[in-house]
Amino acid sequence: MPAASAFERRLPNDGGIARLEESRDRPGSWTLLVDGTPQSHVDLEHPEWLEFEYVRRIGHAIDLVAPERQPITALHLGAGALTLPRYVQATRPGSRQQVVEIERDLVELVREHLPLPRGAQVRIRQGDARDVLAKLPAGLDGAVDIAVVDVFAGARTPAHVTSAEFHELIARRLAPTGIVAVNVADGAGLAFARSQAATMVHVFPHVAIAADAAMLKGRRFGNIVMFASAHELPFAGMPRRLASDPSPAKLVDGDELRRFIAGARIATDATAVPSPTPSRSVFAPKG
Repeated sequence: MPAASAFERRLPNDGGIARLEESRDRPGSWTLLVDGTPQSHVDLEHPEWLEFEYVRRIGHAIDLVAPERQPITALHLGAGALTLPRYVQATRPGSRQQVVEIERDLVELVREHLPLPRGAQVRIRQGDARDVLAKLPAGLDGAVDIAVVDVFAGARTPAHVTSAEFHELIARRLAPTGIVAVNVADGAGLAFARSQAATMVHVFPHVAIAADAAMLKGRRFGNIVMFASAHELPFAGMPRRLASDPSPAKLVDGDELRRFIAGARIATDATAVPSPTPSRSVFAPKG
């Protein structure tokens, strides 16, 4: 079997090393790692395939936010390997997309070795997610159908993109039925995740979260995806999608969500903290 390809680049802002690794078993399938932490996965031949479980859960929201194949306006805070912009382009051709990423060198690495499909309407803006969010064109106010927040500095989400004030900036950009999907990483006890859910409930009238049972019980470090909207979430089909996933999960909303956030503090610019640091064993090879 031929050796798999790999490419690296140091990231000036983060200080870490971004590495693209091609799968030995599936040529054309790549994983982006930053300092050894898996950040994104891309299958160039099948961009509609989402490898990471939390990304598939965001993909479900993209599928449900509008009728099938209908173009949408999408905003991605955090570029990674441009996995979800590729997914939107593949499943909703003609969509308009904005991507915000602070690491210019990361974007250059990805675009050089994993180029976007020809004709993709994806505008990439360099800068801090919150700073750029506040300065986006006024034409995006009330126009974004799906906003994805997946912002990490290394393995942690910076505090300034976890506060109520930050989510209020996003709310201003969303279309009347628009959805924000937030990737939240947390571990035992879920104090950070509970605070994030409480913060989103404070800002948005409709909130739901998706995670597997072990995560919801705070038994391991992992990802919880949180969804919010000013409009009722179009998630009648979401429980079935989550249950039939290769990594089954459940949707938590209503009274169950209120119990989940009971006693949790709302994060503000004055009190917000970064997400917890995962232990090294979380991303260690298995077997």
